[in-house]
Amino acid sequence: MKYPVFGALALALMSQLMASAQTIKSSRPASSVSHPTRKKAPETPAAPVAALVVSPVPNWLPSTNPQQPAATTLHDLTDTKLDVRFDWAKQWLFGTATLTLRPHFYPQSQLVLDAKGFDVKSVELMNGSRKGKDLKYSYDKKKLTISLDRLYQRTEQYQLRIQYVAKPNELPKGGSEAITDDKGLYFINPLGTDKTKPRQVWTQGETEGSSCWFPTIDRPNQRMTQEISLTVESGQKTLSNGLLTASRRNPDGTRTDTWKLNQPHAPYLAMLAVGDFAVVSDTWRGKPVDYYVDPAYQYTAKQVFGNTPAMLEFFSKKLGVDYPWDKYAQVAVHDFVSGAMENTTASTFQQQLVQFTPRELPDVSYAASESVIAHELFHQWFGDYVTTESWSNLPLNESFADYSELLWAEHKYGADAAAYVQQTKLRNYLEEAQTKREPLIRYQYTNREDMFDRHSYDKGGRVLHMLHEYVGDDAFFTALNRYLTANKFSSTEIAKLRLAFEETTGEDLMWFFDQWFMQRGHPELRVTHTYENSQVVLRVQQVQDTLYQPVYRLPVTVATWNGNQATEHRILITKADQKFRLQVNQRPNLVKFDDDGTLLADIDETQSQEELLFQLNHARGYLQKYQAIQGLRSKSADLLVSSAFRSALNDPFWATRVAALDGLRRYRGAEGNAVRKDLQRTALNEKNGTVRATAISVLASFPNEDFSEVYNTALKDSSYVVVGAAVEALAKAPTANTRAQIAALQSTANPALLVALSKYYGLNGTLDDYQWFLQRSKDAPAEVLYVMLENFGTLMQRIPPIEREKGIQRLEAMARTHPQMYVRLGAYKGLHELVASMPTLKPTLQDIRSKEKDDNLKSMYSLIQ
Repeated sequence: MKYPVFGALALALMSQLMASAQTIKSSRPASSVSHPTRKKAPETPAAPVAALVVSPVPNWLPSTNPQQPAATTLHDLTDTKLDVRFDWAKQWLFGTATLTLRPHFYPQSQLVLDAKGFDVKSVELMNGSRKGKDLKYSYDKKKLTISLDRLYQRTEQYQLRIQYVAKPNELPKGGSEAITDDKGLYFINPLGTDKTKPRQVWTQGETEGSSCWFPTIDRPNQRMTQEISLTVESGQKTLSNGLLTASRRNPDGTRTDTWKLNQPHAPYLAMLAVGDFAVVSDTWRGKPVDYYVDPAYQYTAKQVFGNTPAMLEFFSKKLGVDYPWDKYAQVAVHDFVSGAMENTTASTFQQQLVQFTPRELPDVSYAASESVIAHELFHQWFGDYVTTESWSNLPLNESFADYSELLWAEHKYGADAAAYVQQTKLRNYLEEAQTKREPLIRYQYTNREDMFDRHSYDKGGRVLHMLHEYVGDDAFFTALNRYLTANKFSSTEIAKLRLAFEETTGEDLMWFFDQWFMQRGHPELRVTHTYENSQVVLRVQQVQDTLYQPVYRLPVTVATWNGNQATEHRILITKADQKFRLQVNQRPNLVKFDDDGTLLADIDETQSQEELLFQLNHARGYLQKYQAIQGLRSKSADLLVSSAFRSALNDPFWATRVAALDGLRRYRGAEGNAVRKDLQRTALNEKNGTVRATAISVLASFPNEDFSEVYNTALKDSSYVVVGAAVEALAKAPTANTRAQIAALQSTANPALLVALSKYYGLNGTLDDYQWFLQRSKDAPAEVLYVMLENFGTLMQRIPPIEREKGIQRLEAMARTHPQMYVRLGAYKGLHELVASMPTLKPTLQDIRSKEKDDNLKSMYSLIQ
């Protein structure tokens, strides 16, 4: 599963959206051990941020949640055959399931299947015959309990046929932050009444949603082969796991497609998708690689998905295990309930992540789409080929998929791109760790959906990066090959991964796996150094609260620089307070702790301005340059610092240029004119759209200065991100002659530009713009609505109260009923904007708070004053 709650695009936007959440205070509570110089997690430009989860009290105490063991296996489900058709008007699935099973070990005379919200028509024992034998069963709308005709031994296979109707919309409302709904089967625009969306039906199985559309043993430690026959309207395209083995036209004008998966996989990985897709075909080593998209996007599909064959080749070679399935397809669907899903041979994507117009494509960063493609593909090995035996071991799926994003970025785009991924992911985890610290492998939780968090993803990926660096490249991938080969087509747990690394390296790695996988938290380090008698004396203090977190064993590389020469020193930290003496020939220009940027830690490293300048000018890559710029920002008025920042505007890596621009924000030094000229030149001539947009944002940080010529030019830019930045700049200093230009953008569907327009009209709009908010709040993507709805409330402050009724009704309805938690939050904040002028809204807000079921959202409401 990719990117809990938001998709990659939503996460990329949230770095901008969160800036509007000024009324949510103290979203980063102080750590249990704090000091004035504690560094925050790095803040990277236009990068994914942690899921919007705020708790007023840090949850660092040992869990009191119930133990969650792997499911006991009584029966092995070895094969599932489904024959399904759809009633679009009623949003029902009519199905016939033929299941092949055998007792796992102990003899069995009863079978319990997961089957949620069905009408069960019949249950028959087939055992190879055409005419079945009716079996007795009981059904409580969740579990189908079947009495077999006799006692079966583990050597005896038996076959059942179940006829049923799945009615997903009659199921109780469920879901979580990661997967916002859990009804398993979804009809999108089933009657075709919404002209902005196609008609589609698709499924989402993780965690236990497959049993909402077919009877099964819905546990990750089951493995089954599969055949699904889909009867659909003649013009519709279908997709499911495995290969299309048959397609026949029926007398009634429908068509039945049969998809077959010959290798076994877990039931939660079963999928189907039906719709008016354009199928763009590709290949890898003779295997079909297909991209299913809306017809309007078929001509940009290869630009988005086109690196998939190269990824297949890269991952196959690195792992020494060729892609193990018969085909690979990727489908973009509307209203998907998460970012993406790694169904075996057929990954599903939220359409916002992978469908872009030609104009939008240049703005699509690696983090916005390609990373999710790599992530879901890597799951085909880690998650599908080898599957976690329980949700407690979810990082065995997700940490590897997360880490694949860094591996691919490094392979395709170089070390700086990989460092950018590393930085972003570490920041995501540290953000979440302000309010939540859990072991990666969690045998105690309340809800299995709780496992889908920044721990399982971002922390897990960083732990694998440390393991990779510790054992070395050859040993790392040799161990992964051993792990995959030994556990193929089966379920696994953390001990098997540890054993694969120990058998490969010959080293007992219990210390590493225990502190990083089995214990909560992370090291919080205070690092200082002095120079004495040809030695650097390095002091490292572990200042984390060790009552519930360990004192870590940390292999770390420290670099000492003399001129252009760096010397690496390998140290091993094992104590809470430890000193190391590093031999040097003279006082170094720079001492750099964690030189390779591998360590998962919150590091407060004391460095002088001279050291930071040296680091910026001699840094080996993006991460060190970024750290130096951040350390120097408060000194930007210094001539040496501002000159270094201006030089960094020519750095070959775009994110370094963005960091340098941010360092010049509100610059007040002696180079004022030169800095402003550099900023204007960058805003107009820089090749990268994100860098141009950042330059515009930095220009807008100078109060009472007129850069409207730059902004007006940017309104015609080819990049939506740049146009959006110009709109936001003009929102702070509007001019009469640009209002018509901005009005011409109102019909845009681009999320970044919609956010900017809502800010502009929120600050400067009049009653004439009221209708725009009413209309666009109907069709804007959820990640836009979070900001748009608050800005709607800001606009309504300036219009007559008698005109506000429709807007208030819209905000109240969305605050109460919208399926996305962060949209409900935006609507609530929009209503809150009106309380000062309309105190009668206070009971409404109180009622919304009292009826909200999401505890995290309730916590956020309590912080809005």
